[in-house]
Amino acid sequence: MDWEAAPPRHSDRWLEVLQSEQSTALELLDAAEAVPLEAMMRAAADLRDAAHRHITFSPKVFIPLTRLCRDSCAYCTFAAPPAAGRRAFMTLEEVLAVARLGAQQGCTEALFTLGDKPELVYPEAAAELASIGFATTLDYVAAAAAAAMRETGLLPHINAGVMDAGALRRLKAVSASQGLMLESTSVALLQPGGAHHGCPDKEPAARLATLEAAGQEEVPFTTGILIGIGESRLDRIESLLHIRRLHQRYGHIQELIIQNFRAKQGTAMAATPEPPLSDLLWTVALARLLLGPQISIQAPPNLTPEPDDAASPGGGALPDPAAGWRLLLDAGINDWGGISPVTRDFVNPEKPWPHLQRLAAVTAAAGKALMPRLAVYPPFLVHQQLLPASPRPLGPHPPAQRQQQQRSWLDAAAGRDSPLAAALRLADSEGLARGSSWFAGALEEAPPPGSKTLMHIGREQQTAAAPSNSREKPGVTNPAGQQQPLKSSMPAAQRPSAARSWRVGLAADGLLEGCQGPKQASAEVQRVLSGVLEHQQELGEGEIEGADYDAVCGAADELRRRVCGDTVTYVVNRNINYTNVCTYACAFCAFSKGKAAEELRGAPYLLSLEEVALRTTQAWDRGATEVCMQGGIHPDFTGDTYLRLLGAAKGAAPDIHVHAFSPLEVKQGASTLGWSLHKFLTALRDAGGCQHLAFLGLGSLPGTAAEVLDDSVRAVLCPDKLSSEEWLEVKRTAGISEFVPLPFVHMEAPLYLKGSACRRGPTLRECFLMHAVARLALHPHVTNIQASWVKMGPGRAAELLGAGCNDLGGVLMNESITRAAGAAHGQELCASRMEELIRGAGRVPRQRSTLYGAAPAEQAAKAQAVGDIVA
Repeated sequence: MDWEAAPPRHSDRWLEVLQSEQSTALELLDAAEAVPLEAMMRAAADLRDAAHRHITFSPKVFIPLTRLCRDSCAYCTFAAPPAAGRRAFMTLEEVLAVARLGAQQGCTEALFTLGDKPELVYPEAAAELASIGFATTLDYVAAAAAAAMRETGLLPHINAGVMDAGALRRLKAVSASQGLMLESTSVALLQPGGAHHGCPDKEPAARLATLEAAGQEEVPFTTGILIGIGESRLDRIESLLHIRRLHQRYGHIQELIIQNFRAKQGTAMAATPEPPLSDLLWTVALARLLLGPQISIQAPPNLTPEPDDAASPGGGALPDPAAGWRLLLDAGINDWGGISPVTRDFVNPEKPWPHLQRLAAVTAAAGKALMPRLAVYPPFLVHQQLLPASPRPLGPHPPAQRQQQQRSWLDAAAGRDSPLAAALRLADSEGLARGSSWFAGALEEAPPPGSKTLMHIGREQQTAAAPSNSREKPGVTNPAGQQQPLKSSMPAAQRPSAARSWRVGLAADGLLEGCQGPKQASAEVQRVLSGVLEHQQELGEGEIEGADYDAVCGAADELRRRVCGDTVTYVVNRNINYTNVCTYACAFCAFSKGKAAEELRGAPYLLSLEEVALRTTQAWDRGATEVCMQGGIHPDFTGDTYLRLLGAAKGAAPDIHVHAFSPLEVKQGASTLGWSLHKFLTALRDAGGCQHLAFLGLGSLPGTAAEVLDDSVRAVLCPDKLSSEEWLEVKRTAGISEFVPLPFVHMEAPLYLKGSACRRGPTLRECFLMHAVARLALHPHVTNIQASWVKMGPGRAAELLGAGCNDLGGVLMNESITRAAGAAHGQELCASRMEELIRGAGRVPRQRSTLYGAAPAEQAAKAQAVGDIVA
């Protein structure tokens, strides 16, 4: 291939023809064959890059539930007739054993592949199904998929053959996605001697009907074409156009597979020539140009042919099959399909999966990061979360885009046990695989030795990638409601083993553990960072991993050094949460208590004024310079209540700074007295009865009740709470002293416990980026970025000092809000331990006041002399 001789990109008529919906199949074929392959590949890669920054794959286990099939394709070794002494179906015990092993190795997908309706032609299959209480293969696959998802957390992707709408609907309730290869719309393949002769389920009309029914049933669907089985290039184009039309109508095609035929011994097509790599590249590039930038296109890496003369760029240094992988990337794919650390490819058993390290290295050399995804692609998941997502185009055509954003792609009827809930438990904010078991508020574990990070940011833990959500014992219930026993028929020597396999996990920087990513930050990120540091451009979090992640965190750390130096501040304070009774029922809050959902929230309490005064006195005696007071919106509270609470604290310790009352409390207090916000805030400020600043009442307001200042999100999380504008009305002040990103702690939050559709909080990468982006985006208006040791854990909070943070907040003495949500941290981190943590990070500790001045020397001395509080 003469890469230098390629014509200029996008300058010729051929590209207009290929991207026009008015072009006929013959016109498309003429245009595609008239242009050099490298030009078509370049155009396809450009189109792919417009929508996909990464190359994805799905870490999976392959579960061949049955190899019996009523079809007999001339190229297939997967389908096999009944054999004496061999079960027709995997037992449920075998299914779960494979799924559990996959979960242990970081897999997130359980691929169920099976023959088409074997009970219709094999009495043995019908008899075995009847013996375990099932009438059809589809009944059993539905039960097996449900058990795998319930017991292991893996997301089923089901390839169950040609189905009607009813069957698709049933399987949607137990799966994240489904699939059926269209293969080809060529009816010639059904004729004697053809690849599909004698295969009733390979009738193009039947397969297209299944694809259409999947769209009608709102099923995220995988399909594709198989090349080299006797079809012509015109046949391929017509097949792709059929797929495009269906996707335009329903927006449901999540993935298009371009799979090349590989000859197998013992089949009727064993001597059939295989399509060369150049033919595969031509088809991949054409598919990208025909279907547009958004759709995901994959080519299985274990089937990649060796480069031929027409495909070779000439003297490439990459060994085979890596040279072919690089060319497929250059032709516009954005996905490598499912790859398993546990099971082989049962459809192509002679072709082992590539190791992730090698595949990631080739992907990185092409300037892309290899990222794990789920069985359902991000657009279909992100737009169905409980919370609205930022607008993202989902297909090459506007109708499909609108439909994807409006439909319910994953079933949610079973609540916590539904495919939607299972998928969100495994997802990050972009809808890709979460890749680790680190959660905000969880008990810290030391990062592994030799962690590779820019600022000593440890690796995320890599266990429990797909957690079970059930305490039930493994079992399967047949349609009659009978529990079936588990009987293994798989010899130990044939069972999957992880003894010599690799595992899938993500590092803190978002890249695959132990794998390469691009060595340099992308030009886009470098350009944006340059503009941010010069105050000329805003920065969003987005899809930032690897070198881009290092660049963002590094830029934030450099800006922190310029603004704040190496001093890290903290405040000695005490949290006083005077009541957890609340008339509001925010979906994320595990702290507030009331009659609603008491089993999820615990017992209510209300502190007396005497107790508030006592806790304030204790705090002052331990060196505190601040008490932070807030609570739920108690139905009996008025503005006078808040004034009395403030008076109790200031009466106990007149010189203590009171940092108190959320904007919601201020709004409620003012409204109960019939006062304006200004009048009520003035009363709170002057509650000490003296105009000298040191003796004033309320010293400052916390930023709580903000959560997120997006009214579309607030309408879901806290619909009866303050609007964004109302929050801002209370908070318009002379300045903001600090910004504190607080990651969601999910463990005991009602939103999570009730089985609602929510993720399990942000990933570690997302947390670090949020703090780094805050430093960059808020500069120069907000100069202090705080890391919450309660939410992040002390160790991770210290690591955030290398990502733009300069403050670790307060020692707290008592913290109950985050602990109520399930966090392991929060009681107290005394001043001496706080300073030890800061020095361990190579920084200089300084005890501060609430408003970032110097703490009184007498109080600082007392704080250093005390140990942990006895609560």
